[in-house]
Amino acid sequence: MIELLPNKHKLEYVAASGTLGFDGKGYPWEQLLIFLRLIDPSLFTVFSKTITFEKTKGNLRTYNPLTWSYIRPMRGGSLNSVGLSNPGFQRYLEDVAPKANSLKIPLVPSITSRSINELIEMAQKLNRYDFVAIENSVSCPNIQEDCLTDLDEIIEGCKAIKEVCELPLILKLSVNHKVEELVPKLEGIVQAISINSVPWSTAFPKEKSPLAHLGGGGVSGQIVQVHTWELVKKLVKITSIPVIGPSVWEFEDIGKLRDMGAGAVSFGSIFLTHPLRATKFVRKDMKINKI
Repeated sequence: MIELLPNKHKLEYVAASGTLGFDGKGYPWEQLLIFLRLIDPSLFTVFSKTITFEKTKGNLRTYNPLTWSYIRPMRGGSLNSVGLSNPGFQRYLEDVAPKANSLKIPLVPSITSRSINELIEMAQKLNRYDFVAIENSVSCPNIQEDCLTDLDEIIEGCKAIKEVCELPLILKLSVNHKVEELVPKLEGIVQAISINSVPWSTAFPKEKSPLAHLGGGGVSGQIVQVHTWELVKKLVKITSIPVIGPSVWEFEDIGKLRDMGAGAVSFGSIFLTHPLRATKFVRKDMKINKI
């Protein structure tokens, strides 16, 4: 468990960015399952789908799963190239932020920008609302330039957010970041580290992505545990910043990630391919561990 400061929010189970929409209330195809309590957002700290300062079209054209062309199910995971589709920060402030209620759904807005001024403005305005933390995403495998690689730029962005934002700061990294050079410099600035899906070119360097025309996409789930879990082990060795362990696919993965040193566990594409599993696993784990 990760206890964030100063609000003392306990981070145990995470619904990864984008899995339950912008507000944690799910996408249209999830909402019936939420109504029936087969998916229970209140059990998770929900990270919102990542928001950019301006509206980003990306590759998302419809919320109808029957017409998706930017997602490919895979054995043990999924590939997606949504491409940061979102309505922009101002719409998020108008439509989502005023309704945030951490007692019902603990929500973490995920933001991204290469502009320090934009990061500062977003972080300042998010202070006003009932969120439990803020995530700075410097990694998106669903676009051509998959992650921000300038380490000084990442550090500067995190420092700028921390200066103006009262919310605990979580940093989302890629398996392709040079974490040995980056992360030790973020001690005392970042309160937790999350890990993004894996770029296709990293997961399958000798194969052409079926979504190559959309940038290649990011792979998530059990199929990339060899990459994401290796990063968990590396981070635990080099930093005291708590790590959110990703890629939970089977119930036993929760215990495996804790044994690696992860302070919390994250559920991502499992919500898409096996939508009932995450809630089922969390309820079972809470019962066994009397949480």
